[in-house]
Amino acid sequence: ELENQLTNKSKTLDELKQSLALTGSSGQTSEALSLGTAELCEMVDSILSQVAQLKTSMQSILEQWRVYDEAYAEVSLMTTRYLYCIDQCKRSVVSLETLENQVKTLQ
Repeated sequence: ELENQLTNKSKTLDELKQSLALTGSSGQTSEALSLGTAELCEMVDSILSQVAQLKTSMQSILEQWRVYDEAYAEVSLMTTRYLYCIDQCKRSVVSLETLENQVKTLQ
């Protein structure tokens, strides 16, 4: 979105430059406007390069988050498996009465 806005502003600046070139009026006003538009063009170029750098770093950050999400999902799955195994391996608490009944049944 920011790139689109900058592109639109660049087009507007180019139109302004062309308009100044076409009018060709002499004097301090046109010189001041020419200098102002040149400075604006430099600023736009600087902002465009900053946006490109930001885009590159954001892509790197997104890749790091993707790797993190994959690792987190794997760890979460492993934790769930371990909890299930621990739950299955627990010794059941058996009362004395239950043990006596099992002994009678086996006899």
